[in-house]
This record gives sequence, structure tokens and C-alpha cells, in this order.
Amino acid sequence: MAIGEFIKSGDWKGEKHVPVIEAPDIVEAGKSFMIEVSVGKEIPHPNTIEHHIKWVDLYFKPDDGQFLVHLGHVEFTPVLADPHTTLSVKLEKSGTLLAISYCNLHGLWENTKTISVK
Repeated sequence: MAIGEFIKSGDWKGEKHVPVIEAPDIVEAGKSFMIEVSVGKEIPHPNTIEHHIKWVDLYFKPDDGQFLVHLGHVEFTPVLADPHTTLSVKLEKSGTLLAISYCNLHGLWENTKTISVK
């Protein structure tokens, strides 16, 4: 059994648990840019004590790399916080951003975004 068997994905426009990654398609090497990660962009997630997004993680996998680089982890307080965060990042290589969110009732959810570095 592998953890990947428990990670779900879907179209964030129709599924409130999928993390949405918003970042430029092309960035300059070594120059800071902003990445936004949110859950419930089109269909708001309830965020109650009983049903909430607990955290999101953001990773980067360089095209020529074998491993993920962990860019950030954000924990949310149920009810009081919207599951939305912004990170400032510098990349040297093109690759794929990967976000994972955790819902206390519905488990792990993922989404990806390709990013080019010039």
C-alpha cells in the first residue's frame, strides 16, 4: 500500500477539495514571484470545526530532477481561516508545481501546474 493510493484529484471548478495553484506560466530564473494556493475557489469549502481544510503543502519537481522540493506548508485554523495562502518563490529550472491539501473528512487532494523558467 502506498500513500499515492489515497490522494484524490479532480477539476477544481467542480470539486471543493482540490487545491488551486495560481502562478505565472513563465518566470525569470532567480527572480522572486508569487504562487497562490487555495482550496474552494469555485465552490467554497465550509471550514467548520466538523469539516475543514487542515493544511496545504506546495512542492516543486524540476524537469531534470528526480525528487520533489518542499516549498511550503501552511496550517489553517478551522472556521476562522480561509484555506488560501501566498508564497514568494525563486526557481532556477522549469518544472511542475504540486499542491496537496488535507480535508479532515475527505482526505488528501492534489493538483499540479507546469511552470517554465527563462
